[in-house]
Amino acid sequence: MIEPITKPGYGLGAQDSSSRQGMATPEAREHSEGFVARTLEEQTAKLPSDVWLWAALGSMGAALFLRMNDRKGESLFVGQWAAPFLLIGVYNKLVKIGGSDRVHH
Repeated sequence: MIEPITKPGYGLGAQDSSSRQGMATPEAREHSEGFVARTLEEQTAKLPSDVWLWAALGSMGAALFLRMNDRKGESLFVGQWAAPFLLIGVYNKLVKIGGSDRVHH
């Protein structure tokens, strides 16, 4: 059986002690998020995470509908939206859980 790592500073959401106390390291300042990325993350964090899941399922349903109506090209186009929606949802969840920037909190 694999034991989870429970030591402080390890695992998901682990941060060094300086970022937890609000003191950013020089490395963190050098690699901090830009204004646009920070603004987008603040706005998308306001959406519930399941919005992205429903968008992916909706695009798959729309693709199925289009395919059943002999609109193959449009079906393939719309069906390819599912993966980006799911990827955005995962990114959004990670940003909500761990944050993306150690400098601007």
